[in-house]
Amino acid sequence: MGKLNAEELRRLIGCIRKDCRVIVPPMPGFDSGAHWLNGKCLVISTDPCIGVPWEWFGWLLIHYAASDVALFGAKPEYCTINLLGPPSTRPETFYEVMRKTCQAAEELNMAIVTGHTGTYHGLSGILGVCTAYGVVNREKLITPGGAKPGDYILCVKPVGLELVVNFALARKQLAESIFGVERTKALGCYVPMQSCVKEALLLADTGGIDAMHDATEGGLTAALNEMSEASGVGFHVKLESIPFAEEAFALSRYFGLSERQMLSMSSTGTIIAAVKPEAKERVEHFLMQNKIEAGIIGIFTDDGKRILIRKNKREPFPRKADDPYEMILSAAL
Repeated sequence: MGKLNAEELRRLIGCIRKDCRVIVPPMPGFDSGAHWLNGKCLVISTDPCIGVPWEWFGWLLIHYAASDVALFGAKPEYCTINLLGPPSTRPETFYEVMRKTCQAAEELNMAIVTGHTGTYHGLSGILGVCTAYGVVNREKLITPGGAKPGDYILCVKPVGLELVVNFALARKQLAESIFGVERTKALGCYVPMQSCVKEALLLADTGGIDAMHDATEGGLTAALNEMSEASGVGFHVKLESIPFAEEAFALSRYFGLSERQMLSMSSTGTIIAAVKPEAKERVEHFLMQNKIEAGIIGIFTDDGKRILIRKNKREPFPRKADDPYEMILSAAL
């Protein structure tokens, strides 16, 4: 997995000059930034796309960056696209990716403004980069650093679903032996759940959310620790309340995963949100109305402690993620 750790990232961005026009500057745990534009906040996120199921490349290229913008409470409206490949890349390959990219952008009513396409030595496959933009009023801006003591921790969609789905697509034969033929085929249709756009915008509209973050690289472990660090709060999470993808347990048994690896499963599309206490019932009812799978898994606290509760016994929550994504996909070869 490609992210630098928090300490390395702080060193990397340490040379960036502060600017009063920037509302949300580059920070560890923040997948978008924001700056002023005509009295409103322009939210921006940029993401690479590489090594994903080929038939979903263009769709994921749009949704990775669009999801990060939506998690800040802004509707993604515009984007730029970069498509890069090795010198052997045929023009038809770029055409195929771009057609699917345009379809995904149109579905979200996003305008593609500009971009760049080219071939370069040193690349072994197609690399896409999307930068997405959206505008939101300052008072409606949501960041991972807004969680408050007493806020409920909401988990939207199962932990580990991204890993399970991509495993089923990339390693079909082994997946069929673990999950069964019919279930493996069904999982291949779940790629759209790797987008946060719909759920994040619906949550933002409730007015009951103080913070949101997705559980991508590092899964729940990374998401909760980053929100805790950014917000200056602790948290208590109940293990039995965490909604793992059913097939994640099958992968755990097959590959001998530890509990920390389960908690750290890459889960793009899964949202962790801080829900205001007074809005809990309203948010839960709203999600139920919209048929969105979600549940309360814990609470943010003012004691600074990060606690995992297992059968009413408390223990330290893992501080460092151990994401098994790369190990599982490569080991399945």
